[in-house]
Amino acid sequence: METYENKEMQTSENKEMQTPENKEMQTPENKEMQTPENKEMQTPENKEMQTSEYQGMHVPENRSTHNPALKNIGLYLIIPILAIAFAEFMIYSGRVLEAMEVHAVILLGLSLSMLYIKNEEIQKTYQALILLPILRLVNLSMPAFYEETLYSFVFIYGLLTIPVTIALTHQGFSRERLGITFKRIGFYIPLSIIMGLLLGIGEYLIIEANYLIPDLSVSYLLILTFIMVFLVGLIEEIIFRSILQNRLEEFLGSREGLIITSVLFGLMHSGYGSMGEIFYTSFVGFIIGFMFYRTRSLPLVTMIHGFINVFLFGVIPHLL
Repeated sequence: METYENKEMQTSENKEMQTPENKEMQTPENKEMQTPENKEMQTPENKEMQTSEYQGMHVPENRSTHNPALKNIGLYLIIPILAIAFAEFMIYSGRVLEAMEVHAVILLGLSLSMLYIKNEEIQKTYQALILLPILRLVNLSMPAFYEETLYSFVFIYGLLTIPVTIALTHQGFSRERLGITFKRIGFYIPLSIIMGLLLGIGEYLIIEANYLIPDLSVSYLLILTFIMVFLVGLIEEIIFRSILQNRLEEFLGSREGLIITSVLFGLMHSGYGSMGEIFYTSFVGFIIGFMFYRTRSLPLVTMIHGFINVFLFGVIPHLL
């Protein structure tokens, strides 16, 4: 039975099964399955998922939950926020010099804390909060202007571009997260003008602001619009929305970040000495912050903020 045919079956067919196709299955495709694709699944994408993207998503939680130094993590945030609020209420009560001293202590304390607190998330949060005492100190310590004038805004917000730009570049957010986009700008321009008018009327009814331009000529309106949109509105919206709201959203969550940013935005208007102004600007800050959260458009919130000021300090006082 084990003659020529059987041997031929054992040799030709078995060899054919063992050599061309089987070897091809054992070598090119199988090896290719064992090396390039499998290795690719084990190295580039999976490693990238295990390192860059997944670490970026999970590191803040792990740091805040497993780092023993962050056991009472809320204290790291509530202490500077309460200190800023305390300084602003001192301004509200007329104790401006003492408030400046408190803001100076806050500025020094936050700066030194960033040297000793190693948690990167808290460092970036303090870097965002530090812009508020800087804003207030620069605003209150301008010796060339003893009352609010149009050109005082140029000097104040011109100087603020330096620390704001530094903080912006060190937060680590993408351009999309910062809101640096001009999508739907054709729709946002008229929307911001309408919202600026409505919100500006509401604020004027509370503080009855004085006009900053002598008349409503085209030249003065253009100057006022440029300063209020591209200096005041832009710098403050970068501080409160692109930096602070984004950072607090990362630190606490979207809802909490929006609420705290809105309250701080309102408190920073304590210089008018009106509790109604503080509540109203907190409400305005919430609206602007919510629109930033939904659209991630820095130009939109900048224009809304700027046109509120244009109507508040320019158009409405002359008309009423």
